[in-house]
Amino acid sequence: MRGPLGAVIGRYSSSDGTTPVGGIIRHNRKCSDIAVLVILIAFWISMIVNSSFGFNQGNPLRLTYGLDYKGNVCGDKHAGLHEVELLYWLNPNQVYQSGLKDSKLKLVDARSICLLDCPVPSEDSLNWVCDYPEGDIRLSMDDWIDSNYNYYEYLTPEMRNSSLQLQGPCYPVIFPSVNVYWTCQFIARASNVSLNHWQQMGGVSINEDIVIDKSIHKYINARSAVLKRYMADIGKSWPVLIVCGGIIPLFLSVIWLLMIRYFVTAMPWVTVVFFNLLMVSVTMFYYLKVGWIGNNAISPIIGEHDPYIHVSGRELTHLRIGTIMMTFITIVAILTSIAIVRRILMGTSVLKVAAKVIGEVRALITFPVIPYCILAVFYMFWISAALHLFSSGQVVQNNCNSNCCAYDLLEKKVNCDRCCGYSIRYTPHIGIAILFHLFGCYWATQFFIACSSTVIAGSVASYYWARGENSQEIPLLSVISSMKRLMRYNLGSVALGSLTVSFVESIRLLLESMRRKLKVSSYEPDNWIGKAAYRSSQFFLRCIGWIIKSVNRNAYIIIAITGESFFRSSAIATELIMSNILRIGRVNVIGDVILFLGKLCVSLSSAVFAFLMLDTHKYRAAHNKITSPLLPVLVCWVLGYIVATLFFGVVEMSIDTIILSYCQDSEENGTAQYAPPLLMETLNNDQNETQRLTQGSQ
Repeated sequence: MRGPLGAVIGRYSSSDGTTPVGGIIRHNRKCSDIAVLVILIAFWISMIVNSSFGFNQGNPLRLTYGLDYKGNVCGDKHAGLHEVELLYWLNPNQVYQSGLKDSKLKLVDARSICLLDCPVPSEDSLNWVCDYPEGDIRLSMDDWIDSNYNYYEYLTPEMRNSSLQLQGPCYPVIFPSVNVYWTCQFIARASNVSLNHWQQMGGVSINEDIVIDKSIHKYINARSAVLKRYMADIGKSWPVLIVCGGIIPLFLSVIWLLMIRYFVTAMPWVTVVFFNLLMVSVTMFYYLKVGWIGNNAISPIIGEHDPYIHVSGRELTHLRIGTIMMTFITIVAILTSIAIVRRILMGTSVLKVAAKVIGEVRALITFPVIPYCILAVFYMFWISAALHLFSSGQVVQNNCNSNCCAYDLLEKKVNCDRCCGYSIRYTPHIGIAILFHLFGCYWATQFFIACSSTVIAGSVASYYWARGENSQEIPLLSVISSMKRLMRYNLGSVALGSLTVSFVESIRLLLESMRRKLKVSSYEPDNWIGKAAYRSSQFFLRCIGWIIKSVNRNAYIIIAITGESFFRSSAIATELIMSNILRIGRVNVIGDVILFLGKLCVSLSSAVFAFLMLDTHKYRAAHNKITSPLLPVLVCWVLGYIVATLFFGVVEMSIDTIILSYCQDSEENGTAQYAPPLLMETLNNDQNETQRLTQGSQ
């Protein structure tokens, strides 16, 4: 007995003392956890303000394209550069100096310009690339592009002399260059013909060294540049995210639910086999991309002209690490799935019970479409805001303190005062805004999933507790009734549960980040106690996160049934489960494992389709070229898993609600009077096997 709690759920009476229609479901409830609901509303308002800052200050083009000598972003139509997207450094000596170890000049301060294509030296003369036409140079941007960026013939003697000193406005094309990540990568092999012409005209000495190549390579391979390219890949691959992160998992999840409804016996076996095939397929895709098998590897060569995708050394390293991790995960997953094969029959019995529920309450199959549409709209807004936040730094001119004189066409003279390059400066509050935005996404996702779970639990509870009475006592629109109760009374409790999960997971990720930094710095405690705590902390945090998610799921069931606050519902659910753990433990675990494999099947299918779409010519060349398929595929995987969680939650919450109701039914009546016969048979068989194993051990 539970003392002051009495019957944990019990049949609640309405305000006039009568038992309400719907049996176990309590209707005379009050609003719970209102303070957290107020916090949620305030948080959403803050999210909107935070996103508006990003939309106002950010420019996603900065994630892909560089800044020219005026501080404009290449490809920006507002600056008149919509046709010219490639960044080219005009002065080869500045590029060389930026690559020297003790040089004060940085590559970002070298004079750069936006071009339509990367220039190459002429075979019989000397090509020039000149500054944007302005001042006395009466050319339009279109004419400048059509003339191959060359108006050297229109220069005055003073301008020509300045150009021969590598101070502009025109600069010689001595080194060939190729497009790598919308940046013209120099190849450190000077054209002899162009160099001879330059020397004959009396130009200053030009340094020929591999440093020119390495300087740009280092700039391209910087961590900040790689992170920006990864974020830009998300923006460029938005059709892939919609198709593979939204439509395909929706289709597969609905198909899976229908098959559970009509072919429940075969589905666990199909899920296990399909899961293993998908794990192997995704791993093989990684092997292909890093070039360990086949000939379809992504090229890591900088400087080789190729219309298809190149990756820098850092991106290739990330792909290789991802491949090793996928190999390990695949092996573990296959071994785990083999280990549960013996228990599939038990899991099938539980799924049959859920299938019967779905058949009785048919609206459950289509209900997840509602939270799916809400999340789809939210993610589109969130991803757009994230791209703007990541690019919301302020463009400022550097203080380079070096000799970078250049001819100013407007002032008609060489200017050494304002010739430094431009950079995007990120202030600390932008980092905080990004972290706030990431946390908001996780909390919103958990909140909508929790709302969906609570609605499903309320509908299934109505089904269970009406088995002993007339079928008319199940509300005709039980899903709508459950939604109304949630919206009117229990949004605060659901918000508190989702906030708890989000907070714990955020702490775990923060500690994991700190642990990785300590590992990189080769720090580890000296004594064995410190080492043990150091190595086991992450495991315990994962366990705590899993326990909280499990408790939350059962708490949502109690919230849907009784309308109690979140913490009280958690206590009630935990006490019920602990009192009946021997009867329901293994059945529930096996069902959860099969459902988890099903979610992975949907998400892995999304990842495979994303790989296939990103491997087409559209995303390997021209404007939509992505730098690496890694992040878009990962995002599609995560989105696919979230969509699967929404739809598989119908089966998951049906099983949990029925089992929790079974526990209460057993405590109220001695034996479960309302439980479906198939559930009784499954639990009795499992209990008999447990007793047999216990007696055998004695």
